[in-house]
Amino acid sequence: MNTAVPLEILDQIAVLQRGEITEYLVYMNISRRMKDVKNKAILESIALQEKSHHDIWESITNKKVHPNRLRVFLFSIMNIIFGFTFTLKIMERGEDKANKFYLSIQEYFPIAAQIAHEEDQHEHELINMLDEERLQYVGSMVLGLSDALVELTGTLAGLTFAFANNTLIVLSGLITGIAASLSMASSEYLSAKAEKKDNAFKSALYTGIAYILTVALMILPYLLIPNLYIALGVLLLIVVFIIFFFNFYISVAQDLPFKKRFFQMVFISLGVAAISFGIGVLIKSVFGIEI
Repeated sequence: MNTAVPLEILDQIAVLQRGEITEYLVYMNISRRMKDVKNKAILESIALQEKSHHDIWESITNKKVHPNRLRVFLFSIMNIIFGFTFTLKIMERGEDKANKFYLSIQEYFPIAAQIAHEEDQHEHELINMLDEERLQYVGSMVLGLSDALVELTGTLAGLTFAFANNTLIVLSGLITGIAASLSMASSEYLSAKAEKKDNAFKSALYTGIAYILTVALMILPYLLIPNLYIALGVLLLIVVFIIFFFNFYISVAQDLPFKKRFFQMVFISLGVAAISFGIGVLIKSVFGIEI
C-alpha cells in the first residue's frame, strides 16, 4: 500500500471494491438463468472482469469486503420482471461516477486508468452484444400499448360524461377493449404473415397482451372510485404513468431518447381524451340523453 495515498481515497476505493464484488454476483446470478449459450458466455465474461477489478483493489486496500446482498437481490428481481438487458443497462448507468473517480486516482494507481477503460468501453460493448427475445417484439408492444392508450383514453373520457354511470362505463370499456385487443392482435398476425416473418404468432401475442393489460389498468379507477370525475382524473394519471414507464423502459433497453417520445405520446393521448370528453358533453346536451 502506498502510504502517500490520502486515507479518504483508500476509503472510497474500499466502497468501489464492494461495488465490484456485488456486480460480479449480479452478473453471475443473471447468467445462471440464461438458456442462450452466447448470452451466458458474455455475462460470465463481464462477471469475471468485475471479480478481477475487485481483486486488484483488495490487494491495494488489504481489506475483505462483503457484497451488498440487498442490491444483488433487487437486481435479480428486476431481471426476472423486466429482463436482463434493461437490468444490466440500469446497473451500467451507475458506473459513470466510479469511472471518474478511477481516472482521478491514476496518479496514485496507474492501473485505475485501465479499469476505467474496461468499465466504460469493454462492458458496454459486451452488453450491446446481448440478444434478448422480448426486445425483438418492442414494435409489437408499442403498437398494442399506443393504440390502447389513444383509443381507450378517448372512449372512457367520452363515456364518463355521456353515461355518467360507472357500471356502464366499465362494461362498455371492457367490451371495446377486448374486441380491440383481438382485432389488433389479428391485424399484427396477418401483417407479420404477409411480410413472411417466422414470429407472426409471437408478434400478435405481444401486441394483444400489451393492449389488454393497458385496458385493465385504465378501467380500474372506475371499479374502485365511485366519483366519476375523480375516476377520470386517476385514469389520466395512470395513462401518464404508463407512458412514462414504457418509454423509460424502451429508452434504457434500446438506448433511445426519452423526452421527445414521452411528451409526444402524452400529448396525443390526453388530446384525444379532451376531444372525446367534449364530444360526450355535446351528445348529451344535444340529444338530452340521461342514463
